Amino acid sequence: MRIYLALALQAMWTGVCQAAMQHYPAAWGHYDVCKSQIYSDEGLTWDYMACQPEAADMTQYLKVTLDPPNITCGNPPETYCALENPYMCNNECDASTEELAHPPELMFDVEGRNPTTFWQSTSWKRYPKALLVNITLSWNKTIELTDDIVLTFESGRPEQMVLEKSLDYGRTWQPYQFYATDCLDAFTMEPKTVQDLTQHTLLDIICTEDYSRGYVWKYDKTVRFEIKDRFALFAGPRLHNMASLYGQLDTTKNLRDFFTITDLRIRLLRPATGATMVDENNLSRYFYAISDLKVQGRCKCNLHANSCVFDKEKLSCECEHNTTGPDCGRCKRNYQGRAWSAGSYLPIPKGTANICIPNNIGPVKCNCNPFGSVSDRCNGTGYCICKEGTTGHKCRECLPGYMWDDGCKSRVCDNELMRCQNGGVCVSNVRCNCPAAYTGLLCEKPRCESELGGCRGAGSGQLPLRPPSFFGLPLLVLLLGLALL
Repeated sequence: MRIYLALALQAMWTGVCQAAMQHYPAAWGHYDVCKSQIYSDEGLTWDYMACQPEAADMTQYLKVTLDPPNITCGNPPETYCALENPYMCNNECDASTEELAHPPELMFDVEGRNPTTFWQSTSWKRYPKALLVNITLSWNKTIELTDDIVLTFESGRPEQMVLEKSLDYGRTWQPYQFYATDCLDAFTMEPKTVQDLTQHTLLDIICTEDYSRGYVWKYDKTVRFEIKDRFALFAGPRLHNMASLYGQLDTTKNLRDFFTITDLRIRLLRPATGATMVDENNLSRYFYAISDLKVQGRCKCNLHANSCVFDKEKLSCECEHNTTGPDCGRCKRNYQGRAWSAGSYLPIPKGTANICIPNNIGPVKCNCNPFGSVSDRCNGTGYCICKEGTTGHKCRECLPGYMWDDGCKSRVCDNELMRCQNGGVCVSNVRCNCPAAYTGLLCEKPRCESELGGCRGAGSGQLPLRPPSFFGLPLLVLLLGLALL
């Protein structure tokens, strides 16, 4: 009965632990609160935290530009053939008729409509001259990507394509990823997949063949730029350890910039042909058509805002922490008592707000502990400047490994985990009083090791090494046998 009860309790405890693990990511929050009121020794005061807006569908805020401008089909009207069946030529594009027009706005409309809506280019009428199209997505705002970029093609997926990004509003461009049926032939790059990347090569620009091969049927229409697979290199396969990812984003600017954009550009270089040779007698089979484009992200607000507004065709952060600007990138007037700094994700879960403080505020008396703090005055945010090993709003607590003794002092030894060895005695947790034959922080080193001749020399005080004696072996066996009875 006791065994069954123990097993039942163990199962219940396992269930509780698993439930706690499932909710762990929410335990450190999503940085959605910028400040809250708390009670301190001085009464009600503000506690400031790093914060950021929730992720959203960013395609509803963008401006799309096509180059060349007249690349959209329908002017003049055209009839198209299906890629997989050159004799099925009943698809018409006519820009003057709403039901038959395929403008670029249809890349971002509501999914699930029947029939499917999509943008479509002109056909490859000028073959062998390349059919080149640039689709530029602009936000006029810095965006942080939070999920995969996904393009859904209504026609065959391109045989050659490049996804590019800009961080300076389209003035300069860098490649994000290359796509081709043959990476070596198209871009002189070895084919790779995102699974080939590691933490050390995450920023590498790769060419993939995963999204360009063969005909495209019902379930094979998408082209991806894998954001979450890259996140998983730090946060784990199910993104359960986002704290690790946030720590990396906080401390590695290149990594943070990699997922930050102001513009995206899709360069379509060669349409799907479905064969090794282009059918020059039926070029109306070859074109580009995109039915959906997904870009998930959030406004970049430097961890100084938890909301972003779209007003007069422009996104801007609603800044907190006495900051201002489209990205909360500077201190407000009269709040420049110290240099502006972005917020920090660390320490988890609330991060560090790094608020802007008033001009000429001077040091504010905060009743900081005189033994644990550098000064009895705080730095303008309500926090004291603590000495090494000390923590807390008033510097009255010790970090692990330290003990309070008119301030936090390093704990050298105790009688539980950090014991003095070889007969040493712990004195007030700050030093070990060692026997004459031993030395070291925890009396772990024979003193003779530092003497001439080492521990085997005469007069070293250390007994010479001898083979183990077997005299005590029968006694040991006897004692073990008694213990088992």
